[in-house]
Amino acid sequence: MEPVFSFRRFGYALVAMAAVLAAGTLGFHAALHESWLQSFYRAIVSASLTGLDTVPPNDASRLLTIGLVLAGITIFAYIGSLLVEAIARGVIGGMWTERRRRRAIQGLRDHYIICGFGRVGRRVADEFRHEGAQFVVLDFSAEAKEAAEEAGVLFLEGNGTDDDDLHEAGLERARGLVAASDDDSDNLYIALSARSVKPDLFIVARASNEDAAKKLRLAGADRIVQPYQAAGQVMANLILRPQVTAFVDVVTTASGTDLRFEEIEVTDACGQGGKSIRELDIRRQTGALVVALRKRDGTFDTTPTPEAVLDVGDVLIAAGTEQELRALEALFAPRETLAR
Repeated sequence: MEPVFSFRRFGYALVAMAAVLAAGTLGFHAALHESWLQSFYRAIVSASLTGLDTVPPNDASRLLTIGLVLAGITIFAYIGSLLVEAIARGVIGGMWTERRRRRAIQGLRDHYIICGFGRVGRRVADEFRHEGAQFVVLDFSAEAKEAAEEAGVLFLEGNGTDDDDLHEAGLERARGLVAASDDDSDNLYIALSARSVKPDLFIVARASNEDAAKKLRLAGADRIVQPYQAAGQVMANLILRPQVTAFVDVVTTASGTDLRFEEIEVTDACGQGGKSIRELDIRRQTGALVVALRKRDGTFDTTPTPEAVLDVGDVLIAAGTEQELRALEALFAPRETLAR
Protein backbone atom coordinates (compact mmCIF):
# COMPACT_ATOMS: atom_id res chain seq x y z
CA MET A 1 0.00 0.00 0.00
CA GLU A 2 1.38 3.41 -0.98
CA PRO A 3 2.04 5.66 2.03
CA VAL A 4 -0.32 8.57 2.49
CA PHE A 5 2.55 11.05 2.63
CA SER A 6 6.23 10.48 1.94
CA PHE A 7 8.22 12.29 4.60
CA ARG A 8 11.33 10.84 2.99
CA ARG A 9 10.64 12.70 -0.28
CA PHE A 10 9.89 15.87 1.65
CA GLY A 11 13.20 15.44 3.47
CA TYR A 12 15.03 15.00 0.15
CA ALA A 13 13.51 18.27 -1.08
CA LEU A 14 14.71 20.12 2.03
CA VAL A 15 18.20 18.64 1.65
CA ALA A 16 18.25 19.73 -2.00
CA MET A 17 17.24 23.27 -1.03
CA ALA A 18 19.96 23.38 1.62
CA ALA A 19 22.51 22.21 -0.97
CA VAL A 20 21.39 24.87 -3.46
CA LEU A 21 21.68 27.61 -0.83
CA ALA A 22 25.11 26.38 0.23
CA ALA A 23 26.32 26.31 -3.37
CA GLY A 24 24.88 29.76 -4.01
CA THR A 25 26.54 31.18 -0.90
CA LEU A 26 29.92 29.79 -1.93
CA GLY A 27 29.45 30.99 -5.54
CA PHE A 28 28.51 34.55 -4.61
CA HIS A 29 31.34 34.74 -2.09
CA ALA A 30 33.84 33.68 -4.77
CA ALA A 31 32.37 35.84 -7.58
CA LEU A 32 31.73 39.07 -5.66
CA HIS A 33 34.11 38.75 -2.70
CA GLU A 34 31.34 39.77 -0.32
CA SER A 35 30.92 38.65 3.28
CA TRP A 36 29.47 35.22 3.99
CA LEU A 37 26.29 36.73 5.39
CA GLN A 38 25.80 38.93 2.32
CA SER A 39 26.48 35.95 0.05
CA PHE A 40 23.99 33.83 1.94
CA TYR A 41 21.44 36.64 1.68
CA ARG A 42 21.93 36.81 -2.11
CA ALA A 43 21.46 33.05 -2.37
CA ILE A 44 18.23 33.20 -0.33
CA VAL A 45 16.63 36.05 -2.30
CA SER A 46 17.65 34.50 -5.62
CA ALA A 47 16.41 30.98 -4.90
CA SER A 48 13.15 32.27 -3.37
CA LEU A 49 12.60 34.70 -6.31
CA THR A 50 12.31 37.70 -3.98
CA GLY A 51 15.45 39.62 -5.07
CA LEU A 52 15.22 39.67 -8.86
CA ASP A 53 14.77 43.44 -8.98
CA THR A 54 18.51 43.88 -8.38
CA VAL A 55 20.94 43.11 -11.21
CA PRO A 56 24.10 41.16 -10.24
CA PRO A 57 27.27 43.21 -10.98
CA ASN A 58 29.14 40.66 -13.19
CA ASP A 59 28.54 37.76 -15.55
CA ALA A 60 29.56 35.06 -13.06
CA SER A 61 27.06 36.27 -10.48
CA ARG A 62 24.38 36.60 -13.19
CA LEU A 63 24.86 33.01 -14.32
CA LEU A 64 24.80 31.86 -10.71
CA THR A 65 21.58 33.79 -10.13
CA ILE A 66 19.98 32.14 -13.16
CA GLY A 67 20.94 28.72 -11.81
CA LEU A 68 19.58 29.52 -8.37
CA VAL A 69 16.29 30.79 -9.82
CA LEU A 70 15.78 27.64 -11.88
CA ALA A 71 16.72 25.40 -8.96
CA GLY A 72 14.48 27.37 -6.59
CA ILE A 73 11.49 27.15 -8.96
CA THR A 74 11.98 23.40 -9.35
CA ILE A 75 12.37 22.67 -5.64
CA PHE A 76 9.52 24.92 -4.53
CA ALA A 77 7.23 23.41 -7.17
CA TYR A 78 8.15 19.93 -5.93
CA ILE A 79 7.52 20.86 -2.28
CA GLY A 80 4.23 22.45 -3.29
CA SER A 81 3.13 19.27 -5.06
CA LEU A 82 3.93 17.26 -1.94
CA LEU A 83 1.87 19.61 0.23
CA VAL A 84 -1.06 19.48 -2.21
CA GLU A 85 -0.82 15.69 -2.16
CA ALA A 86 -0.81 15.71 1.64
CA ILE A 87 -3.90 17.91 1.78
CA ALA A 88 -5.67 15.84 -0.88
CA ARG A 89 -5.05 12.64 1.05
CA GLY A 90 -6.19 14.10 4.33
CA VAL A 91 -2.89 14.09 6.19
CA ILE A 92 -3.33 17.55 7.64
CA GLY A 93 -6.92 16.79 8.59
CA GLY A 94 -5.71 13.53 10.13
CA MET A 95 -3.12 15.41 12.17
CA TRP A 96 -5.82 17.70 13.58
CA THR A 97 -8.00 14.70 14.33
CA GLU A 98 -5.12 12.97 16.09
CA ARG A 99 -4.43 16.08 18.12
CA ARG A 100 -8.08 16.38 19.22
CA ARG A 101 -8.15 12.69 20.12
CA ARG A 102 -5.06 12.95 22.30
CA ARG A 103 -6.45 16.03 24.03
CA ALA A 104 -9.67 14.12 24.73
CA ILE A 105 -7.67 11.25 26.28
CA GLN A 106 -5.64 13.68 28.39
CA GLY A 107 -8.87 15.17 29.70
CA LEU A 108 -10.26 11.85 30.95
CA ARG A 109 -10.63 11.33 34.70
CA ASP A 110 -11.90 8.23 36.55
CA HIS A 111 -12.15 6.45 33.22
CA TYR A 112 -11.48 2.86 32.17
CA ILE A 113 -8.77 1.45 29.92
CA ILE A 114 -9.51 -1.50 27.63
CA CYS A 115 -6.29 -3.27 26.62
CA GLY A 116 -7.10 -5.39 23.59
CA PHE A 117 -9.95 -4.72 21.18
CA GLY A 118 -10.85 -8.19 19.99
CA ARG A 119 -14.26 -9.78 20.41
CA VAL A 120 -14.13 -9.55 24.21
CA GLY A 121 -12.79 -6.00 24.27
CA ARG A 122 -15.43 -4.82 21.82
CA ARG A 123 -18.20 -6.32 23.91
CA VAL A 124 -16.82 -4.56 26.99
CA ALA A 125 -16.78 -1.29 25.05
CA ASP A 126 -20.41 -1.80 24.03
CA GLU A 127 -21.44 -2.21 27.66
CA PHE A 128 -19.43 0.85 28.69
CA ARG A 129 -21.10 2.93 25.99
CA HIS A 130 -24.58 1.86 27.10
CA GLU A 131 -23.70 2.77 30.69
CA GLY A 132 -22.21 6.12 29.66
CA ALA A 133 -18.82 5.23 31.15
CA GLN A 134 -15.73 7.01 29.85
CA PHE A 135 -13.05 4.73 28.44
CA VAL A 136 -10.12 4.52 26.05
CA VAL A 137 -9.04 1.53 23.98
CA LEU A 138 -5.37 0.55 23.78
CA ASP A 139 -4.35 -1.81 20.97
CA PHE A 140 -1.75 -2.00 18.20
CA SER A 141 -3.42 -4.03 15.44
CA ALA A 142 -4.75 -2.41 12.27
CA GLU A 143 -7.96 -4.43 12.58
CA ALA A 144 -8.58 -3.11 16.10
CA LYS A 145 -7.91 0.46 14.96
CA GLU A 146 -10.38 0.12 12.10
CA ALA A 147 -13.02 -1.38 14.41
CA ALA A 148 -12.52 1.42 16.95
CA GLU A 149 -12.88 4.08 14.25
CA GLU A 150 -16.09 2.49 13.01
CA ALA A 151 -17.44 2.34 16.57
CA GLY A 152 -16.39 5.94 17.25
CA VAL A 153 -14.50 5.17 20.47
CA LEU A 154 -11.31 6.78 21.75
CA PHE A 155 -8.45 4.65 20.45
CA LEU A 156 -4.76 4.80 21.28
CA GLU A 157 -2.38 2.83 19.11
CA GLY A 158 -0.02 1.04 21.47
CA ASN A 159 0.56 -1.98 23.64
CA GLY A 160 -0.79 -2.47 27.15
CA THR A 161 2.48 -4.18 28.10
CA ASP A 162 4.34 -0.90 27.51
CA ASP A 163 4.44 1.45 30.51
CA ASP A 164 4.67 4.54 28.28
CA ASP A 165 1.53 3.54 26.36
CA LEU A 166 -0.35 2.93 29.62
CA HIS A 167 0.76 6.34 30.84
CA GLU A 168 -0.47 7.94 27.62
CA ALA A 169 -3.84 6.24 28.14
CA GLY A 170 -4.09 8.03 31.50
CA LEU A 171 -3.39 5.09 33.81
CA GLU A 172 -2.62 7.36 36.77
CA ARG A 173 -6.08 8.96 36.42
CA ALA A 174 -8.03 5.79 35.57
CA ARG A 175 -10.57 4.04 37.78
CA GLY A 176 -10.21 0.59 36.25
CA LEU A 177 -8.50 -1.48 33.57
CA VAL A 178 -9.67 -4.40 31.46
CA ALA A 179 -6.92 -6.72 30.20
CA ALA A 180 -8.77 -8.32 27.28
CA SER A 181 -5.92 -9.51 25.07
CA ASP A 182 -6.19 -12.92 23.44
CA ASP A 183 -2.72 -13.71 24.80
CA ASP A 184 -2.51 -14.75 28.48
CA SER A 185 1.11 -13.59 28.76
CA ASP A 186 0.15 -10.12 27.51
CA ASN A 187 -2.64 -9.89 30.08
CA LEU A 188 -0.17 -10.98 32.77
CA TYR A 189 2.30 -8.22 31.84
CA ILE A 190 -0.52 -5.67 31.60
CA ALA A 191 -1.76 -6.54 35.08
CA LEU A 192 1.77 -6.38 36.54
CA SER A 193 2.55 -3.04 34.88
CA ALA A 194 -0.75 -1.44 35.83
CA ARG A 195 -0.64 -2.66 39.43
CA SER A 196 2.94 -1.41 39.93
CA VAL A 197 1.98 2.08 38.74
CA LYS A 198 -1.37 2.38 40.53
CA PRO A 199 -1.88 -0.01 43.47
CA ASP A 200 -5.54 0.94 44.00
CA LEU A 201 -6.56 0.39 40.35
CA PHE A 202 -9.37 -2.14 39.83
CA ILE A 203 -8.18 -4.69 37.26
CA VAL A 204 -10.31 -7.24 35.42
CA ALA A 205 -8.39 -9.69 33.23
CA ARG A 206 -9.22 -12.36 30.72
CA ALA A 207 -7.71 -15.85 31.11
CA SER A 208 -7.94 -18.84 28.79
CA ASN A 209 -7.54 -21.46 31.54
CA GLU A 210 -7.25 -21.91 35.31
CA ASP A 211 -3.45 -21.92 35.29
CA ALA A 212 -3.39 -18.50 33.62
CA ALA A 213 -6.06 -17.29 36.06
CA LYS A 214 -3.86 -18.22 39.04
CA LYS A 215 -0.92 -16.30 37.60
CA LEU A 216 -3.11 -13.27 36.91
CA ARG A 217 -4.30 -13.25 40.52
CA LEU A 218 -0.68 -13.26 41.66
CA ALA A 219 0.03 -10.41 39.23
CA GLY A 220 -2.62 -8.28 40.92
CA ALA A 221 -5.81 -8.75 38.90
CA ASP A 222 -8.88 -8.20 41.10
CA ARG A 223 -11.24 -10.28 38.97
CA ILE A 224 -10.56 -13.00 36.41
CA VAL A 225 -12.90 -13.94 33.57
CA GLN A 226 -12.48 -17.22 31.68
CA PRO A 227 -14.68 -16.84 28.57
CA TYR A 228 -14.84 -20.55 27.73
CA GLN A 229 -15.66 -21.53 31.31
CA ALA A 230 -18.23 -18.75 31.60
CA ALA A 231 -19.81 -19.75 28.30
CA GLY A 232 -20.08 -23.34 29.49
CA GLN A 233 -21.76 -22.30 32.73
CA VAL A 234 -24.24 -20.07 30.90
CA MET A 235 -25.12 -22.82 28.42
CA ALA A 236 -25.63 -25.35 31.20
CA ASN A 237 -27.81 -22.92 33.15
CA LEU A 238 -29.84 -22.12 30.06
CA ILE A 239 -30.72 -25.79 29.86
CA LEU A 240 -31.26 -26.37 33.59
CA ARG A 241 -32.73 -22.99 34.63
CA PRO A 242 -33.62 -21.10 31.44
CA GLN A 243 -35.92 -18.47 32.97
CA VAL A 244 -33.56 -17.65 35.84
CA THR A 245 -30.65 -17.32 33.44
CA ALA A 246 -32.67 -15.16 31.05
CA PHE A 247 -33.68 -12.86 33.92
CA VAL A 248 -30.10 -12.48 35.18
CA ASP A 249 -28.89 -11.81 31.64
CA VAL A 250 -31.48 -9.08 31.17
CA VAL A 251 -30.81 -7.22 34.41
CA THR A 252 -27.01 -7.43 34.10
CA THR A 253 -26.87 -6.23 30.49
CA ALA A 254 -26.74 -2.50 29.91
CA SER A 255 -28.96 -2.72 26.85
CA GLY A 256 -31.62 -4.80 28.61
CA THR A 257 -34.86 -3.72 30.28
CA ASP A 258 -35.36 -0.84 32.71
CA LEU A 259 -34.47 -3.08 35.66
CA ARG A 260 -30.82 -2.75 36.70
CA PHE A 261 -28.39 -3.93 39.35
CA GLU A 262 -26.07 -1.42 40.97
CA GLU A 263 -23.49 -1.46 43.75
CA ILE A 264 -23.15 1.46 46.16
CA GLU A 265 -20.52 1.79 48.87
CA VAL A 266 -21.37 3.16 52.30
CA THR A 267 -18.76 5.85 52.95
CA ASP A 268 -18.02 7.85 56.05
CA ALA A 269 -18.84 11.07 54.13
CA CYS A 270 -22.44 10.05 53.43
CA GLY A 271 -23.29 9.92 57.15
CA GLN A 272 -25.44 6.79 56.82
CA GLY A 273 -23.04 4.34 58.45
CA GLY A 274 -24.34 2.54 61.51
CA LYS A 275 -27.98 2.75 60.40
CA SER A 276 -30.18 -0.20 59.51
CA ILE A 277 -32.03 -0.75 56.24
CA ARG A 278 -35.32 -0.28 58.10
CA GLU A 279 -34.12 2.95 59.72
CA LEU A 280 -33.14 4.39 56.35
CA ASP A 281 -36.44 3.18 54.86
CA ILE A 282 -34.63 2.54 51.56
CA ARG A 283 -37.52 0.87 49.78
CA ARG A 284 -39.99 3.68 50.43
CA GLN A 285 -37.49 6.52 50.02
CA THR A 286 -35.99 5.35 46.71
CA GLY A 287 -38.05 2.46 45.37
CA ALA A 288 -34.89 0.35 45.00
CA LEU A 289 -34.54 -3.06 46.62
CA VAL A 290 -31.40 -4.13 48.51
CA VAL A 291 -30.85 -7.73 47.37
CA ALA A 292 -27.41 -8.34 48.92
CA LEU A 293 -24.87 -6.75 51.19
CA ARG A 294 -21.12 -7.14 50.94
CA LYS A 295 -19.47 -6.59 54.31
CA ARG A 296 -16.07 -5.04 54.83
CA ASP A 297 -14.47 -8.45 55.47
CA GLY A 298 -15.51 -9.64 51.99
CA THR A 299 -18.41 -11.86 53.08
CA PHE A 300 -21.85 -11.53 51.52
CA ASP A 301 -25.23 -11.32 53.19
CA THR A 302 -27.38 -12.53 50.29
CA THR A 303 -30.69 -12.08 52.11
CA PRO A 304 -30.30 -8.93 54.24
CA THR A 305 -33.19 -8.30 56.62
CA PRO A 306 -34.57 -4.82 57.34
CA GLU A 307 -32.66 -4.95 60.65
CA ALA A 308 -29.29 -5.38 58.86
CA VAL A 309 -26.93 -2.56 59.87
CA LEU A 310 -24.93 -0.78 57.19
CA ASP A 311 -21.38 -0.13 58.32
CA VAL A 312 -18.88 2.19 56.64
CA GLY A 313 -17.11 0.18 53.95
CA ASP A 314 -20.08 -2.08 53.22
CA VAL A 315 -21.35 -2.32 49.63
CA LEU A 316 -25.05 -2.51 48.82
CA ILE A 317 -26.15 -4.60 45.84
CA ALA A 318 -29.46 -3.08 44.79
CA ALA A 319 -32.01 -3.66 42.05
CA GLY A 320 -34.36 -1.12 40.51
CA THR A 321 -35.00 1.17 37.58
CA GLU A 322 -32.45 3.77 36.59
CA GLN A 323 -34.43 6.47 38.39
CA GLU A 324 -34.70 4.39 41.58
CA LEU A 325 -31.00 3.60 41.57
CA ARG A 326 -30.13 7.28 41.07
CA ALA A 327 -32.28 8.10 44.11
CA LEU A 328 -30.44 5.42 46.08
CA GLU A 329 -27.09 6.87 45.03
CA ALA A 330 -28.27 10.29 46.19
CA LEU A 331 -29.23 8.81 49.55
CA PHE A 332 -25.66 7.58 50.05
CA ALA A 333 -23.91 10.49 48.36
CA PRO A 334 -21.37 12.52 50.40
CA ARG A 335 -23.11 15.28 52.32
CA GLU A 336 -20.77 17.92 50.87
CA THR A 337 -21.96 16.95 47.38
CA LEU A 338 -25.58 17.25 48.45
CA ALA A 339 -24.94 20.65 50.01
CA ARG A 340 -23.54 21.98 46.75
